[in-house]
Amino acid sequence: MRSVNAGVRTALTVLAVAAAYYATAQVGLVLALVRGQVTPLWLPTGISLAALLLAGGRMWPGIALGAFCVNIGLGPNLLSVLLITAGNTLAPFVAYLLLRRVGFRIELDRLRDALALVFVGAFGGMAVSATMGVTSLKVAGALPWSEYPAAWSVWWTGDAMGVLVFAPLLLTLRHSWRIQRRRVAEAVLLLTATIGLTMFVTSTQLRLLFLVFPLLIWAALRFQHAGAAPCALIVSTIAVLTASDGYFAPNASVLTTMIVLQLFNGSIALTGLLLSAITSERNEARRAIEHACEQLADTVARYQGKDVRTSLGRVVPPT
Repeated sequence: MRSVNAGVRTALTVLAVAAAYYATAQVGLVLALVRGQVTPLWLPTGISLAALLLAGGRMWPGIALGAFCVNIGLGPNLLSVLLITAGNTLAPFVAYLLLRRVGFRIELDRLRDALALVFVGAFGGMAVSATMGVTSLKVAGALPWSEYPAAWSVWWTGDAMGVLVFAPLLLTLRHSWRIQRRRVAEAVLLLTATIGLTMFVTSTQLRLLFLVFPLLIWAALRFQHAGAAPCALIVSTIAVLTASDGYFAPNASVLTTMIVLQLFNGSIALTGLLLSAITSERNEARRAIEHACEQLADTVARYQGKDVRTSLGRVVPPT
């Protein structure tokens, strides 16, 4: 009976992953810049990698099912759909295996974990899906060679940004959302300010994108990943929405726009992720030192009490 219940829970989790993949894919397709399906922010990769890290490799059928349901309506033919689905499934699975190999911890409380997520999970693993996906479109005749570099760069950075801005948020949900009541107002103010300021700096003709970084630093220092992750997601999403209006690179090609946009999004994600990890590491070290000091104080107090009792026992009564 216990094994049956475990199997049912696993099946439901797989279906939930597929549903989440499909739902967030619809958001990504709205932002597509190449052929209506190559997008600069592909959130399903973040869901896929987070699901594998949290629930294990048995979640891959949910990723494959979600990817197939998304791509079956995009074409251009069944073979391309299958190849793209295979790439979308294989990329997060390869990233998951590599992260396990380097000793990645899902708490993201060490700088080495943040660096591993960036270079192994995002930039390394997502090259698989970009290569398989864009090559399948080229083989199917849906993409000319002249557009291959731009499509590959959009696909790769879009998948990588999905990991960088969404995976930390999902990994943080399970253990870091215990905000003290007196800090709830601060958290709400932070998120509201991030939304308002990002909408302003990405719509004005003045180049004021740098103004969002103090808010991201505030979030990382005060709330670590619980604050930095949603702020990074907000900033990146709004930035992608405004990229099509020519804000980042007016009258430029898709490739140039993508380079500028993703450099900005990458800076946002890296700032929040690395600063949060460093702050968490510092806080953990401080707690460890405080605990060691408390243990030392207790040990000294015990030995002092023992010495006093020993000294009293050796006192010779007067004759």
